[in-house]
Amino acid sequence: METEVRESAVERLADAIGIVPKYLDQTGTEWRETAAGSRIALFAAMGIDASSDAASERALRALRLEERRELLAPVRVVELTDDTATRHLSVRLASPPNADAQWRLELILESGETGIAEGRWPRGRRAELAIPWPEYPALGYHRLRFHIDTQRRERVAEQMLIIVPSRCVTPRDLLGDARAFGLVANLYSVRSERNWGVGDFTDLDALVRWTGALGGAFVGVNPLHALANRGPDISPYSPVSRIFRNSVYLNVDTVPELRDAPNVAARLDHPELLAELEALREDPYVRYEQVMALKMPVLEALHSVFERRQAGSERAHAYDEFVRQEDPELTRFATFLAIAESVNSWSWRDWPAALQDATSETVKRFQREHAGRVDLHRWIQFELDRQLGLVAESARRSGLPIGLYQDLAIGTSPTGADTWSMPNLFVQRASVGSPPDPYSASGQNWGLPPIDPRALRRDCYRYFIRLVRSGFRHAGALRIDHVMGLFRLFWVPHGLTPADGAFVRYRADDLLGIVALESVRAGAFIVGEDLGTVEEGVRERLAEQAILGYRVVWFEPDPPARYPALALAAVTTHDLPTIRGVWTGADASHQALDDLAGEVDAVNLPGVGPDQHPSWMRKMSMTIEEMQSSDEVSKAVRCSGRGRK
Repeated sequence: METEVRESAVERLADAIGIVPKYLDQTGTEWRETAAGSRIALFAAMGIDASSDAASERALRALRLEERRELLAPVRVVELTDDTATRHLSVRLASPPNADAQWRLELILESGETGIAEGRWPRGRRAELAIPWPEYPALGYHRLRFHIDTQRRERVAEQMLIIVPSRCVTPRDLLGDARAFGLVANLYSVRSERNWGVGDFTDLDALVRWTGALGGAFVGVNPLHALANRGPDISPYSPVSRIFRNSVYLNVDTVPELRDAPNVAARLDHPELLAELEALREDPYVRYEQVMALKMPVLEALHSVFERRQAGSERAHAYDEFVRQEDPELTRFATFLAIAESVNSWSWRDWPAALQDATSETVKRFQREHAGRVDLHRWIQFELDRQLGLVAESARRSGLPIGLYQDLAIGTSPTGADTWSMPNLFVQRASVGSPPDPYSASGQNWGLPPIDPRALRRDCYRYFIRLVRSGFRHAGALRIDHVMGLFRLFWVPHGLTPADGAFVRYRADDLLGIVALESVRAGAFIVGEDLGTVEEGVRERLAEQAILGYRVVWFEPDPPARYPALALAAVTTHDLPTIRGVWTGADASHQALDDLAGEVDAVNLPGVGPDQHPSWMRKMSMTIEEMQSSDEVSKAVRCSGRGRK
């Protein structure tokens, strides 16, 4: 007779929280169990005491009590299908009343229109009620405000109701039946005869126009997220913020205020500055700190010109509208930068205690006392957005049907602006990584704080929505780094090794629905970087959502003709050898433009410190101008683009 094995309290708590009990490794043959100690360490990282069975039982009871107190889920994602529009609007109560109760529902549409319905909740414990509605909400972000009144008390709850499409935009929507190719560049590594020692948006514009002349469909770039641009804080995959962009990519020569600043223009022509710029251009490495030391004084001067603008001017109106759309996140981000400069530290954990709390009175006083500096950083983001928008327009004029192909990193710096602004979203005592696999026998710890899936849901996915929307801005395609993170992420508790980590689940259907909604709104498609340990069924689910997979030539046993229809084929990635690097035996990494230039040296070597290799600093050996005039490069492009129609 078989004996039923009862789950322990720790196991039941793990199931409720979403800690995966075991996973199939990358070989597809070996199951790895999540150790009890790993679960307990992850609970502790989330602020949950599960150090004993009794503590785990208490945590479970608290979790269930929290769920019962939740009249309505804070957010609900509903797919709009052909038959959805004919259905009633439904309301699901987490704790329905025992007796008849009067209810009132307000639906506030994203457009601002409001509808109201009223009635009596039927007797019993029925949790869901279908409410007749004249017109089902369209795609978008709406709000439900629900009142229910029993004889004992009135309860009120709000819910964000997100209506999403069934799939993302596809390449076919943009290209028809044609195939397409494009160039992918690490923008910071791009050389030109005119930049300031780092690739900028004018260089990106040149790449766009060149790609259009070659018959290409897109130009891809590394994540453009904001960085500290100093010391080791230069990886585009460990940004200060994933919402906002890196000021290093601004071309100060094309800032509109320069026309009204003859003194600044004269300064740019000074022989001493020109000599410094020439040295930075000739340097084989990007010197982020030195570049910004030259750019920031110019930007400060141009911002002063902007501050003296006439109220009501077109540029002033555009700036005010930009701030209105991007706040409150924009002002919090700008405040972070201003504080970091004032205390000379980009780690908010090293700041005075009163400044570590973004909502403190001390921070508010700092904003008032340093209003000009805060506004400078808001204005820089405004100008970054303007210049990137001009590149997108250039892509359209150059005939690129896709345009810019941007990149969304998997995480953010543990001490940057995002974690400072929204500390409740992030788990500070664990890091995102990857389990042991053939690529890394001991696994990887990326040092990025994971987002607490429960906190993300409580916040109605606002941060995730901002991330995806920012990634799509001015783009025709978006690459989501480590797309498996929409389903589950590998967490490594602090003090333990990746071998002791575990996967934690996220609400994939909700996140995929939001991605689809933003894809449709932007008219852009998604590429999901699905390399590494991929859970069974994930690639099939991504295909259902029309998210393209990532197929890297070095990893694929089949020829490109046998790749899935929804796939982006790449020769390599930034963490893998270039073509020439493989031929010469070099251990190098790249992004598609490096291969055209015949690069050998690595852009990034994962797990290798800056003392051993200057990751994210190596420039290309050829300038854009040299590549455009090179017969070898032209021949390589014609070869790689063959058969694309």
